[in-house]
Amino acid sequence: MSNPLLDTTSLPRFTEIQAEHILPAINEIIERHRRQLDALLAAPADDFDSFVPAVEEMSHELGRIWSPVSHLQSVRNEADFRAAYNEALPLLSQHGTEVAQNEKLQRAFEAVAQSLGDADAQARHSLVKQALRDFRLAGVNLPEEEKTRFREVARELATLQAAFEQSLQDASDAWGYHTTDAQTLAGLSPQSLARAASQARDRGLDGWFLTLDFPNYHAVMTHAENRLLRERLYRAWVTRASEMGDDPAFDNSANIDRILALRHELARLTGFDNYAEYSLATKMAPSVAEVTQFLRELAARSRSAANAELADIRALAKHPLKPWDLMYYQEKLKQERFAVSDEVLRQFFPADRVVQGLFSLAGRLFGISLEKQDAVSAWHESVDYYVVRDREGAAIGGFYTDLYTRTGKRGGAWIDECIVRKKLGPNTVLPVGYLVCNFSPPAEERPSLLTHDEVVTLFHEFGHMLHHLLTRVDYPSIAGINGVPWDAVELPSQFLENFAWHYEVLEQTSGHHETGEPLPLELFDKLDRSRTFGAGLAMLRQLEFALFDFRLHTEYAPGKTEALALLQDVRDEVAVVEHPDYNRFPHSFSHIFGGGYAAGYYSYKWAEVLAADAFEAFIEEGVFNADTADRYRREILEIGGSRDIMDAFVAFRGRAPSIDALLRQSGIID
Repeated sequence: MSNPLLDTTSLPRFTEIQAEHILPAINEIIERHRRQLDALLAAPADDFDSFVPAVEEMSHELGRIWSPVSHLQSVRNEADFRAAYNEALPLLSQHGTEVAQNEKLQRAFEAVAQSLGDADAQARHSLVKQALRDFRLAGVNLPEEEKTRFREVARELATLQAAFEQSLQDASDAWGYHTTDAQTLAGLSPQSLARAASQARDRGLDGWFLTLDFPNYHAVMTHAENRLLRERLYRAWVTRASEMGDDPAFDNSANIDRILALRHELARLTGFDNYAEYSLATKMAPSVAEVTQFLRELAARSRSAANAELADIRALAKHPLKPWDLMYYQEKLKQERFAVSDEVLRQFFPADRVVQGLFSLAGRLFGISLEKQDAVSAWHESVDYYVVRDREGAAIGGFYTDLYTRTGKRGGAWIDECIVRKKLGPNTVLPVGYLVCNFSPPAEERPSLLTHDEVVTLFHEFGHMLHHLLTRVDYPSIAGINGVPWDAVELPSQFLENFAWHYEVLEQTSGHHETGEPLPLELFDKLDRSRTFGAGLAMLRQLEFALFDFRLHTEYAPGKTEALALLQDVRDEVAVVEHPDYNRFPHSFSHIFGGGYAAGYYSYKWAEVLAADAFEAFIEEGVFNADTADRYRREILEIGGSRDIMDAFVAFRGRAPSIDALLRQSGIID
């Protein structure tokens, strides 16, 4: 097949995919699906089996073709590929809205809904119910002029959100700091120094070169003794992609204003007062008021702990505390209190060892095994591919890992779908995913060494991956993470983080990079005692982000709302740390302006309540209790969007979740 994107018979042919393949593949599949849908609707059946699988098949095929394109755009920064990607986005948006606004298709689903009886599987009821909801959210019943406007708004939003992320990536990649003075970098670990030296050599420079990826930023802010260096990186970090940054060409200000205006217009077109209400239509939380109350209650119950933590840090610093001092003195205080250092811990967590220990944990909990395969086409030499097998040795899915930071790769950590599970006929298509992180890469003879925070991040993302891989749902639109309310989708990821704080797990997940010695128990005890250190400050920081996002999308008024002013108002309400006037946090807040968390960043805390309460069941019944793990897998991981998530949680836990579980886990209450 000449166009590798159109080959959906196996895994994507990543080494063959080029920019010139994108538009022809997207145009061809859209035209093919238009013809197929017209034929299907010419004489639509009103029963599920004669109609719904055909619609699911088209959506699944389009996803398989677009997934490698979207993924490569995130992990490979090439001008021609980006241009083709940006050209394809409006086509996909327009096609998706056309389908969602197809009145014949809506009526066909309504007929199917009428035909379903009590004996039909719950998954069928959920699929049809969600489809009918999505028709309404796409404006299917609007007058034609307003439907046209909805399509225009959706198309422009897709383009602007991609532009936001691309500007942020470009601004981050463009910044650098070069020095030949070793004393300037005093306090940095050997791994950080080796990487900075390698970055300098790659640019034909002597000395050291610091980039603005998160591992570098975190290392400097936590360990660099040079206060001016910390301030330099802090300013570069908080002004990325803004008018205060080094290059105004990357300024996201106009993107932010336009994205907010378009989201508000889209919500009003479909009968909602604001975008937050529109967003909640697909989430667990029942109302804007309940989300706001939830966030403010958490903030109120966390404030005294955060103030006490900040007072201790100020006492240690012995001078007025600036934002670029906070992480540095917090790390000093942690070492003083618990005699535990990120750099000491890092020696015990080579990335390869952590990965194998994590896989062993998954096997112990869920009876799966993971097998590395070498002969798989990938987009970078550091990428690995694993097949996942059940207790009988049968394959149930697979996933790629791309763990190390590099220029041109989007920052952060995430998973995404490559292939979604599907069984619409006799054969089952197995799920495949991408697991992406941005850890410091191996340097010379030294392996990549992870901080414990990075170990927790890897566990978090693998929790998402298990949710994607272990699904038993056959319909792609509600399989794995699909159809799951956005404020519950973080439950499996935050749940798995807890195991990274259990000694028996870390004993198998660690091995000193020189001696192979697992993490000593006495060092773990110090780490464990430090778990809730800084929890109040961390809680308020996340609540600041969540409340800013939610209020921004609730209170937005065209021509009146100014994001920076609202952010300051939120900080006055919940924050205990002051920020300089040049801080431009919104300009790099890609979760809400580039990703899928608009009016949904609160989901991290909402789901964290579920996760903390779910893990308490393991504490009560035994951390490795097989019956508890099987019940969790059956009631939470396998169901996708086929069941109401609160009903599923109650089936697992025996009751509704409690906010106190999270406060206990954070050490904010006993």
